[in-house]
Amino acid sequence: MRVIDGSVGGGQILRSSLALSIVTGEPFRINAIRAGRKRPGLMRQHLTAVRAAAAVGVAQVTGDELGSTSVTFRPAGVCAGQHEFHIATAGSAGLVLQTVLPALLTAEKPSHIVLRGGTHNQWAPPFDFLERTFLPLIERMGPTCSARLTRHGFYPAGGGRFTVDVTPAPRLKRLEVLERGNVLSTTGRVLVSRIPPGAATREVAALAELTDWGPDAFRIEELPQRQGPGNVILLEVESDALTAVFAAFGQRGVRAERVAELAARQALAYIAAGVPVGRHLADQLLLPMAIGAGGSFRTLHPVDDHVTTNATLLREWLGVAIEIEPDTETTARVTVK
Repeated sequence: MRVIDGSVGGGQILRSSLALSIVTGEPFRINAIRAGRKRPGLMRQHLTAVRAAAAVGVAQVTGDELGSTSVTFRPAGVCAGQHEFHIATAGSAGLVLQTVLPALLTAEKPSHIVLRGGTHNQWAPPFDFLERTFLPLIERMGPTCSARLTRHGFYPAGGGRFTVDVTPAPRLKRLEVLERGNVLSTTGRVLVSRIPPGAATREVAALAELTDWGPDAFRIEELPQRQGPGNVILLEVESDALTAVFAAFGQRGVRAERVAELAARQALAYIAAGVPVGRHLADQLLLPMAIGAGGSFRTLHPVDDHVTTNATLLREWLGVAIEIEPDTETTARVTVK
């Protein structure tokens, strides 16, 4: 049985190991899960990811309980079809999806997945990133994936809900995303629910000043009070190659202008670099490319630690060659062979 050191990479290495185990049929044991964290072991969203992987992978599991620092996972196949996974906190439902999605992309039949929990929190890509950035690139590899948000789930309340429909492909095609092309549009949305009056207006004013995108580039969206409290800025950069999404979240004690600055800084750095793939997307693309026909993309340099951690795991588990080579001071080319 393959043994994984879970002290490196936090929850990411657990999710990637679960995904790889289902795809390859190889069992594994992971020890020292999140050992370097303030609260080590499985949190609610990690436990949901383990149990979701067990359902899709028809797996025998030990250690699947809150606080567990060791899990053994033995898959027996891929169970496509109807699934519903519920995180009883604001933990990221999107990260649970990314745990089970790789196996469903080449399954024998379509799948319909309902996910409940956090849809917008600062520790994971928001739903809009999955819908607008990640899933469209997965579709270029052959499968068809559509996502629909029915309720926002902010930290700390959670309670969000979205669905994903997957029509699989026999195999995942090669993906090449080397040039961004022209920037076609730059827009932003400020989502608010049960936050102090005027905060969203101040965020929009700060964004307009920081980005110089024009007065009509931003809009405020008031969400139902039952979905709050919550506040997130979502910036979109649409180019010939893809639509990139950047997020910053309002927090108690953080000024609206500071939230706007955090969002604008990400988007402006991405535009200035001239690459098609942002930092978070680089991490998310590696696993589907490695289990498919490979490919290459250009991203910002230096790459995020999650990219190097994921690349190391994929090299060891699948025997694939993954090269991360800087091509300028601010950009890098990532190749999966």
